[in-house]
Amino acid sequence: MNNDDKVLLTRREFALAAGAAAAMTLGPGVQASHRTIPAPRWGNWVHWGDQGNGTYCNPVLPSDYSDLDCIRVGSDFYAISSTFQYSPGVIILHSRDLVNWRILSHAVSDLTQITPELNWDRMNRYGTGIWAGAIRYYKGKFRVYFSAPHEGYFMTTATDPAGPWEPLHCVMRGAGWDDCCPFWDDNGQGYLVGTCFATGYKTWLFKLTPDGRGLIKGWQKLLDEGEGREANKLYKINGWYYHLFSQYNPHVGRYLMMQRSRHITGPYEKRQISYAQRRAHEPNQGGLVQLPDGAWYFFTHHGDGDWEGRCASLLPVTWVQGWPIVGKVGRNNIGEMVWSGRMPVAGTPIVTPQTDDHFDESKLKVQWEWNYQPRADKWSLTQRPGFLRLHAFKPLQRNNLKKAGNTLTQRVLRTSSNIVTIALDLDGMANGQLAGLCHYSSDWCTIGVRREHGLIHLEWAHNYTIMRGPELRSRKLWLRSIWGLDGKSRFSYSLDGQLFRPFGNPYQLGWGDYRGDRIGIFTYNNESEAGYVDCDFFTYHYAHATSIT
Repeated sequence: MNNDDKVLLTRREFALAAGAAAAMTLGPGVQASHRTIPAPRWGNWVHWGDQGNGTYCNPVLPSDYSDLDCIRVGSDFYAISSTFQYSPGVIILHSRDLVNWRILSHAVSDLTQITPELNWDRMNRYGTGIWAGAIRYYKGKFRVYFSAPHEGYFMTTATDPAGPWEPLHCVMRGAGWDDCCPFWDDNGQGYLVGTCFATGYKTWLFKLTPDGRGLIKGWQKLLDEGEGREANKLYKINGWYYHLFSQYNPHVGRYLMMQRSRHITGPYEKRQISYAQRRAHEPNQGGLVQLPDGAWYFFTHHGDGDWEGRCASLLPVTWVQGWPIVGKVGRNNIGEMVWSGRMPVAGTPIVTPQTDDHFDESKLKVQWEWNYQPRADKWSLTQRPGFLRLHAFKPLQRNNLKKAGNTLTQRVLRTSSNIVTIALDLDGMANGQLAGLCHYSSDWCTIGVRREHGLIHLEWAHNYTIMRGPELRSRKLWLRSIWGLDGKSRFSYSLDGQLFRPFGNPYQLGWGDYRGDRIGIFTYNNESEAGYVDCDFFTYHYAHATSIT
């Protein structure tokens, strides 16, 4: 549990569920034994992540880490997640054990390299932007490839996954493509697998140019086709080429499939490796990764989104007759969801994604993502050291937070106790300006202030429904959002940082545009390009449910 900055959380009793278990995998061809706890009610993540006693519970990240891929380099694990319209794009995570994850960096600093529609002055890519991709390590470089469904395939490289990352290269220009993955064979030839959903979900294999930045013209092979294909990954294991993907049945949901062949161009045989069991039991986008001891795991998101987004789980992989089975080996050698297991690597410290920021550095911390590519001249960490200064300018649509170009965001988590607090200095606000704390997904909800005719009033809004509060004479303001496992946010404000008064109606955090809810700091001005607000700090304290023995 985070407990910085004297923000007190309600104490909860943590107890390890009876029968919490270990699920261990062995090398290829050896079936692991499993002892599992019952599936929790969806979203009741009282136990998640590292339990502190040698076991873990799924989800390992109860937050919006969608379209995952994962690799191991030495004793380190790296994962990437899609970021859609957020900037910087393609978040990169680091772990030493596949359960405890920290945010390391982002691979894309400027989204306008993909399209100007991702800029603050257009904001036309909700639900698209950066989709699923893959991370690989080859010849001393980390390489990230991803799809933008309107624009095509892109890639970037770095010698250090913490950055800097090269400017983007467009591998293939064209609309209707998604979920690509690169692969380099033993002879050094590179390939790229990807699906064209615009032409019946046909999955193609391409040859990469020697530098990996383009495709060899005229060379492509059809690997598979059928409604809803996505989540492509390509591997070579024990002399077999494996093509991992997911497919969709409208009656039962999404499930994992695997093709394998002795030759990369096929012919491939195909087998189902996980059951379709809807939402909580629907791992699909993810990556296979092998530990130094030979054990295999699958790091994945859950396919249906809820208000926390598509959260991440870790499943053991058992090899049966040369096929990787994800989760518990069930009937017909098809995998089932596993909710707990033994830690893949023992003795690692418990860590969780970063949240807090006191804005005392010259760069934003890695947990932050702007809603669309921001105006570089409209925010600063140096104009007033120790504060984030956000300058206001007109939104593309009046009073519409989702069309306002200066909103700095983080993911929310679904834990039993969540408290976000910001402290604002309002002295620089101009007439027509709004500023404050926001939640949004398909809808938006804000608590903040609006300056009109020289006066500053408290204000709560849900979309275009606005509730006006008292006039504020103090120029110091603290704002807070509190929610639990139900995702019902309750806003409050304070004039001294100690006594918080509730204001506005409860707001149900939501899902929209393929994303979970976001929390952020915002400002805009309906009337002119004038005014600024200074944020002293942002703290987010959430419950980490470890076992008490």
